[in-house]
This record gives sequence, C-alpha cells and structure tokens, in this order.
Amino acid sequence: MEIYLYIALFSPLAGALFAAFFGMSKKNLITGVVNSLLIALSTAASLKLLCYLEADESVKANLMSWISVGGINIPFGFVVDRVSVIMMTTVGVVSTLVHVYSIYYMGHDKGFNRYFSYLSAFVFSMLVLVMSDNFLGLFIGWEGVGLCSWMLIGFWYHKDSASWAANEAFIMNRIADLGMLLGLFVIYWQTGSLEYESVFAIAPSLEPSTLTLIGILLFIGAMGKSAQFPLHTWLADAMEGPTPVSALIHAATMVTAGVYLVIRANPLFALIPDVGFFIACLGAFVAIFAALMALVNNDLKRIIAYSTLSQLGYMFVAAGLGAYWIALFHLMTHAFFKSLLFLGAGNVMHAMHDELNIKKMGGMFRAMKYTAILMSIASVALAGIYPFAGFFSKDKILEVALNEHAFVLFAALWVGAGLTAFYSFRLICLVFFGKKEHEKLKIHPHEASLLAILAMIPLGVLAIIAGKFEHIFEEFTTKFLPSYEFGLGHTSVSIMIAATSAVAIFGIAFALYVYLWRGGFSKTIEKWAIYKLLSNQYYIPKIYQEYIVRPFSALADFSWKKVDERVIDTSVDMVAKALKYFGEKTRKMQSGNLSTMLRWIVFGVIALLITAVFYSA
Repeated sequence: MEIYLYIALFSPLAGALFAAFFGMSKKNLITGVVNSLLIALSTAASLKLLCYLEADESVKANLMSWISVGGINIPFGFVVDRVSVIMMTTVGVVSTLVHVYSIYYMGHDKGFNRYFSYLSAFVFSMLVLVMSDNFLGLFIGWEGVGLCSWMLIGFWYHKDSASWAANEAFIMNRIADLGMLLGLFVIYWQTGSLEYESVFAIAPSLEPSTLTLIGILLFIGAMGKSAQFPLHTWLADAMEGPTPVSALIHAATMVTAGVYLVIRANPLFALIPDVGFFIACLGAFVAIFAALMALVNNDLKRIIAYSTLSQLGYMFVAAGLGAYWIALFHLMTHAFFKSLLFLGAGNVMHAMHDELNIKKMGGMFRAMKYTAILMSIASVALAGIYPFAGFFSKDKILEVALNEHAFVLFAALWVGAGLTAFYSFRLICLVFFGKKEHEKLKIHPHEASLLAILAMIPLGVLAIIAGKFEHIFEEFTTKFLPSYEFGLGHTSVSIMIAATSAVAIFGIAFALYVYLWRGGFSKTIEKWAIYKLLSNQYYIPKIYQEYIVRPFSALADFSWKKVDERVIDTSVDMVAKALKYFGEKTRKMQSGNLSTMLRWIVFGVIALLITAVFYSA
C-alpha cells in the first residue's frame, strides 16, 4: 500500500511542476485539465488508503534520513493513519472539485497557468502537513501552505489591496508560527525527539508546567493558522484572492490546520485539561464574535469568511473539551458545505461583474436557479437543519458542551447557531430574492457554465448526506483517537436537539420575514452604536493600525533615518574617510627615492628598539 501513499502525496507536486513549466506562457487549457486529473489521482489514492485502513492501523513510509547531526536524527517519513487519511480524503475531494471549477472561473485570466501551479503546490504542502510522521515535517508543510496562501491571496499582485492582504496574512501567521517553532524546540529539548510516537510516549513523564508551556506554544501556532482571536483579522482580508482559493484554502483546508494540530497532538493536550478548557472558551468566544460581524456585513465573500471563522470556533470547543473525533467530524462536514458556498459566491461574482455588495443584487433566482439551489443547500447545512450534514456535526459539539456542564459555552454556541441561521439566509434573501437592485447597475445576471455547476453538485450532495455517516465515522476514528463518553440521558439529548433546531429554524424564519416580507431593516439601524461597532470589526483593525503598525513603522523610520543613516552609516563612512586620509598622507613614503626609503628604515628600526626596551623594562 506504500505506493498509494506516494501517489497521493506526489501527484499534486507533479501537477505544480507541470503547470510551472507553462507559467509564463499564454493560457493553456491542458494545464487545468492535467492538474485536475493529477489531483483526482491523488484523491483516488487517498480513498484507496481509506478503505485499506478499515482493516489495518496505518501505512508508513520512510523516504530517507533527513536531519542527522549529533544527537538529532529526524527521518523524512510519512504516515497514513485514521486521522491523516480523513484529512487527505477531505482535502482531495474538495481540491479536485475546486481545480475543475477553476478551469471555468479562471478561464479568461492571463495568469491561468501560474494559478494552477500555485494551487497544486498548495495541495502538496497541505498533504505534507497532514501526512508527516513528525512535528518538523508538519512544520515544513505548515510553512508551505503559508507560502502558497500568500501567493494565491496576492495572485492579482497589480492590485495594492491584494498585495496588502497577502502580506498581512503572511506576517500575522509568521508571528504565530514563532510560538509554534518555540514549542517544537521545547519538545525536542525535553524528549530528544520530534517523531509523534516517541514524543507522545514520553509526554506523560514530563513536568506539568513543561507540558502546559508546550501546549500553549503549539496553540499559538494554531491560533494564527485557524485565525482565532486576536490573530483573526487576516482571514476576511484574504478574500482579495480568487474565489476558488477561498473555497479551498480559507474554508476547507489551510484554516483547519490549527484544529488538525490540536487533534493530532491530542495525547499532549489530554494531559493539560486547563489549556484545553481555555481553547474551548476561546473557541466559543470566536463563534459569537465572528457571527455578529457576519450579521451586518454586506460583502458577499466576507460574510462567508466570518462564518468560517465562527465555525472554526465550534471545532476548537470540541477539541478543547476532549471530543477530538467530533471536532474532526465537523471539520470534514464543514469543508463540504462551506466550500460550496464560496464556489456559489464565485458564480454570483461572475454574474455581477465582480460586484460584492449583496445589497446591490437581489432577484437573481430566475437567472441563477442552480447556483441559488446549491447555495441554499449549503446554507441549510450550515444552519444545522436536519437531515443536512451540519445538523449532525454541530449539534454533537453542543451536546459535548452540555455533557461537560460547560453551560456558558453551550449558551454561546446555542446563540451562535441562531445567528448562523440568520446571516446565512440574510445572504440568500438579499442575493437571490426580493427587489432586483442589480438592474440599477445595468447588469444582466447569468448562470455559470455547466462545468462550474457539475463541480459544485458533488459538494451539494455531500452537504446533504455526509452527516449520515456519523456512526461509521466515530467507529473508524476512535480506533485511533480517544473515544468520548456521553453521560446525558435520552430525554436531555432530545430537549437539546429540539432547542438547537428551534433556534436555527427561528433564525431562518426571522431572516425570511425581515428581508422578504418587510424588505429589510430600517436604515436607522445603521446609526446604532452596536451596528457601527460590528461593521467596523469592533475597531480591532484600527486599533492594530494605530497602536501596533504605526508605532512600529515610526520606530522603523527612526531607526532607518536617525540610527542607520546618521550613526551607523556615518561611523562607517568616517572610518573609510580616515583610512583614505591616512592613505593619502602616508603614500608619500613610497616616493621611490633610495635616501628617503633608508631614512624610513632607520626610523622603523629605532621605533622597534624603543618598543622592545619599553616592554622588557
């Protein structure tokens, strides 16, 4: 089975190199087709491994000795187990469909070949991240997806906003990655290894304070990659990239890497429940924090981005409370319906000539029936309505919070479920129903191509049926991950499900009432302080700009102009001028006159004798 591991891992790399060969050439449709086929091949290999692992523990491959210096011996190895294969399959399915969709979406872009090279390179980096059998390999993939994300967010580099957003994402993640790197240093310092098996075997013997430090440092890295507060601002700004990039990277794969890290390192986090509870508390806070911003935002892609941020909070609640398989389950189901939402948003953008303000759309259902239906399916799944996928995975997280008697967390997640349902259908109503505001812009919307719809349909099907595999998923993953024991009675669970379903249905109904029946809220609401607070992202970007970016920029400017130019450069220049001056004066010694040269020799000998006498005394 090792050959399937190599096929799954290296097929995307082959696609990236193939597309890069045509990178500077004109659009070549073959590039998109070949890359899509190679990603599909990788996905097929992942599915083969998934089936194989029904009867086996794992598949391992040790390519070579990677770092062997002194006492350090880190192999370049990979492992496919029951956690990594779920991630591989999820990444593979979504990335295959995104690649196919991108043939349509990027069809008229001059950077078509370059785009596919970057996209396939991202998939390869993500697979390195999830398939590595040690923390250092994971970190290499971690940095690889960060680099590819930077290239894809700033794909249209001629736009200042795209370049700025790419740099923001890259720098903010590098800040978080410093914490993660320090965590890896501490792990190696305390255990003498970075391989998962060795580290997890030694972990129980470490001091609690050391484990706490490691857990905090690793989670700092997870906070950056999964855009958790206060390192969250980059995710919404990352919407400057092509929309299929948002579907793949910022909904289904890279932003879930932080959750994957906590799940993968569960033997460490299980030993430090206080850190786990903090992770859960932060996740619950972010679930509400981001959902509130989505309520008032009018940017089509940013609403979905804030929704992603909120759902990542749900995943961290489950992981923080020790329900690792449930966190992984929601990660998988969320990937399907959230990437479908982003691809649908791409269709709408094409139809609206890249207009993103949902208040300038409306009444587009007739023109875009298939897109509207698929996005509605994704929204129902996101809202957590039975029998769609989100119902099974999201409700399970609320059940975990209730089971742990974390009533405040449960209340936050319950309110978040209602907010999610409301803002999801606010988007659907304002885009596809109501008054045709787009006519004022003299835009005539049209449905996306058949290729785009065909790429979206499998995600729509998975958004409906993926939750039905809950018990199979639990049985499969808990042979590797710790099982989670529920102590709630049947009546309590039924009441909880009724309560969460009721708040979701209420959120949908209220959105339909406000935006279809009443035509929206009054504009006076925009004058409310809470509305301004939310629409300005709690003024956090402004706070960062005023109190971090500007002071740092001023310090850098001062260091450049006052310290570097006036002190360092002046000092170096003075040394150079002094040497030049003395050179000018002393070169007269080299006159070529024999008498003069003899006088200097006599002078030198006398100086040496005087020096010798002085030191001997």
